[in-house]
Amino acid sequence: MRWGHHLPRASWGSGFRRALQRPDDRIPFLIHWSWPLQGERPFGPPRAFIRHHGSSVDSAPPSGRHGRLFPSASATEAIQRHRRNLAEWFSRLPREERQFGPTFALDTVHVDPVIRESTPDELLRPPAELALEHQPPQAGLPPLALSQLFNPDACGRRVQTVVLYGTVGTGKSTLVRKMVLDWCYGRLPAFELLIPFSCEDLSSLGRAPASLCQLVAQRYTPLKEVLPLMAAAGSHLLFVLHGLEHLNLDFRLAGTGLCSDPEEPQEPAAIIVNLLRKYMLPQASILVTTRPSAIGRIPSKYVGRYGEICGFSDTNLQKLYFQLRLNQPDCGYAVGGSGVSATPAQRDHLVQMLSRNLEGHHQIAAACFLPSYCWLVCATLHFLHAPTPAGQTLTSIYTSFLRLNFSGETLDSTDPSNLSLMAYAARTMGKLAYEGVSSRKTYFSEEDVCGCLEAGIRTEEEFQLLHIFRRDALRFFLAPCVEPGRAGTFVFTVPAMQEYLAALYIVLGLRKTTLQKVGKEVAELVGRVGEDVSLVLGIMAKLLPLRALPLLFNLIKVVPRVFGRMVGKSREAVAQAMVLEMFREEDYYNDDVLDQMGASILGVEGPRRHPDEPPEDEVFELFPMFMGGLLSAHNRAMLAQLGCPIKNLDALENAQAIKKKLGKLGRQVLPPSELLDHLFFHYEFQNQRFSAEVLSSLRQLNLAGVRMTPVKCTVVAAVLGSGRHALDEVNLASCQLDPAGLRTLLPVFLRARKLGLQLNSLGLEACKDLRDLLLHDQCQITTLRLSNNPLTAAGVAVLMEGLAGNTSVTHLSLLHTGLGDEGLELLAAQLDRNQQLQELNVAYNGAGDTAALALARAAQEHPSLELLHLYFNELSSEGRQVLRDLGGAAEGGARVVVSLTEGTAVSEYWSVILSEVQRNLNSWDRARVQRHLELLLRDLEDSRGATLNPWRKAQLLRVEGEVRALLEQLGGSGS
Repeated sequence: MRWGHHLPRASWGSGFRRALQRPDDRIPFLIHWSWPLQGERPFGPPRAFIRHHGSSVDSAPPSGRHGRLFPSASATEAIQRHRRNLAEWFSRLPREERQFGPTFALDTVHVDPVIRESTPDELLRPPAELALEHQPPQAGLPPLALSQLFNPDACGRRVQTVVLYGTVGTGKSTLVRKMVLDWCYGRLPAFELLIPFSCEDLSSLGRAPASLCQLVAQRYTPLKEVLPLMAAAGSHLLFVLHGLEHLNLDFRLAGTGLCSDPEEPQEPAAIIVNLLRKYMLPQASILVTTRPSAIGRIPSKYVGRYGEICGFSDTNLQKLYFQLRLNQPDCGYAVGGSGVSATPAQRDHLVQMLSRNLEGHHQIAAACFLPSYCWLVCATLHFLHAPTPAGQTLTSIYTSFLRLNFSGETLDSTDPSNLSLMAYAARTMGKLAYEGVSSRKTYFSEEDVCGCLEAGIRTEEEFQLLHIFRRDALRFFLAPCVEPGRAGTFVFTVPAMQEYLAALYIVLGLRKTTLQKVGKEVAELVGRVGEDVSLVLGIMAKLLPLRALPLLFNLIKVVPRVFGRMVGKSREAVAQAMVLEMFREEDYYNDDVLDQMGASILGVEGPRRHPDEPPEDEVFELFPMFMGGLLSAHNRAMLAQLGCPIKNLDALENAQAIKKKLGKLGRQVLPPSELLDHLFFHYEFQNQRFSAEVLSSLRQLNLAGVRMTPVKCTVVAAVLGSGRHALDEVNLASCQLDPAGLRTLLPVFLRARKLGLQLNSLGLEACKDLRDLLLHDQCQITTLRLSNNPLTAAGVAVLMEGLAGNTSVTHLSLLHTGLGDEGLELLAAQLDRNQQLQELNVAYNGAGDTAALALARAAQEHPSLELLHLYFNELSSEGRQVLRDLGGAAEGGARVVVSLTEGTAVSEYWSVILSEVQRNLNSWDRARVQRHLELLLRDLEDSRGATLNPWRKAQLLRVEGEVRALLEQLGGSGS
């Protein structure tokens, strides 16, 4: 799952700055295109845009442009209503876009993918089998802009029909949306009427006859009045035919007769053929979009210009897309208003890191050549760095991404099998992906790819389907490797896509051994004839005294059961492999999968790995996560729309096999990053009952050192927040938690008995959330550690409000929290408001003699307090002696720990003090700690000189050695 490596810091290129300074052409953004007769159906994610002032959504369509061709007021009004209806329909956002914020709008300037004009000779030239590289534009054929598509050709002839083609994910749908919305807002003055058709919509009508006028009137009611004037519009009428691959066109006269009457009922395919022949409405302009495999369905003599949509071949276009997507002001919203939005500085930092990775790591730039993958990168970063909407998982993002690109797409509309394009990809690319995961490799030779694509192909029809897949979709999944020394190899376009497709290959049951295949056929055969044979054997057994017949009768019944057990063993083997991948000891001390994914996209700051160093072992920790995610009900529903259904019984049996293996291996104590991966698997699975049973043995949640981003807090809260058993300890030390994270994790905190929040930079705002936690009626926390957080006296004042109403906390650590004299005096005044506290640690808080003595006296009077830590405060020798005398004088009162000694003996808490120093040596002020250690060393030496007891002297010498060792670590003399 590696995309980027360690990258040097670099600045944004001047080319990108120039790209931002576009002329004020103000083309509106193109958004979700769905058709009225089919409901909302996304054709693909929006591509990339540059913001401009104002909103095209609210702007009124132009008026007064139709006087020449449509002179009547009623016709003009009809076209105006047609413009408004189209603009409203094409401005609808799919659910996948609403994740970017409640006010996210697509009314921004569109960044066009590169369109390369091509010739019929190029289209007729047979392509190389695995020519995945983008071919550079030929000399003399500069890239085309949308406004130039219908310009006269090189010979000066008027172009009436333009065919735009591109593989899956290059932006065909977005260009069509852009052209439609441009026309809606008067930015295509050459066309006075635009009529878009979805060829998928037309293909659903089958062979039912309908006239062109009927097709237009059914879809665009306001145009009923204008239909008689269509013939007079000439070239000012533009038909947009999107997705020609859905129609099976026959240009032979014997197959499709000539017809020039727009009111004559015909099959929809026949109407399209006659429009393209220029036999019906011969002067009308036509724009066609299609996949490469369907270009040949239109004879080249009927096409005036071919244009290949080449995606974002310039990294500046990619940067522009990311700049606008990730800098949305509402990009950090959360459902219900909870969560904190990312600041502009944080968003800028994210974009700059991504830009540096694009400049320094060419593989991610090669992936983002496809605009669809730019969308996937943005959606993934938004998932990783913004508060996550309820129910959104990483698996659902990838499944939604595939649905946006493949929903409704069949491999070949002329093939009777009507095979889903995604189902074919799961069978072929999934096999390649799984073999890569199994052999732990991400680079594939041409032989590897061909072996998976051509496996099991025997008929001419199968070879034709393979040819179509290679032309239309292979580049979507595989890209040529651009890393040095890897020439001639291929990688999956996005590293995580390999693990997703491998998981999909498994959960769809496509991985079968030869024994399973033969066993299934035998079981099906026996099942078909079993009832008849059983009936005959039953009759023969009654008529003839044959003792072997009952035995044969029972054997026939056993065959399906044996096959069922064989399939069950296979599922257990898959579950075993998945669990072993999740708990590989080699991966125990790497980052969690979410940080790995973020680093693969954004890169890692620091020096690059030297090319001569041995390569790191490939990590496939997302593979089990995706397996669990694909078994969730939500993802199974989306996969069914893609033609990849997972049966409920299969999902249940897979889940049971996984639960059985997780139950055995999931009880072991895991490092923090691996524990988070385990929880992330359950989050992706989205099954609370399953997670509750598997995690019922979890008693300690140790995530110390894991950077708890908003999505990680959401993961932990979603998985553990609804459990019933108590957690003995929750350790979130040094996790970079913020108040928003505390609020998200509240359900988990309510289950904890010990809660560690050390080293998290928590302040006054966090203290308010902790106060609410302590006052909650379900709070069962007994030990609360808040050391090394800048709480200050103001924060402790808020915290005491919670302690006053809390009955569970018995141990509270406020070590090194910046309390000062004010904080200790406040504690002294309000300590009696809590009657359960047994231990209070306020060491290393910069308090003086007066405040420390006041708190010690309050502790002596407290009914339950047994121990008070005051060491490493700014105490004088006299103050320390008074506190020692106070702690030892009162019978039954709180012990006061201020030094390593008690009189002439070693304090029984000396190891506690020194272990705290050792643990925090790198985070505390070294000079200040050194000064305190020297004072403690002097106390030890004075006590050793004042006692004659040899046992005490030996103990004191031992502790002196420990202190000197710490001083040497700090750079002191230790003498």
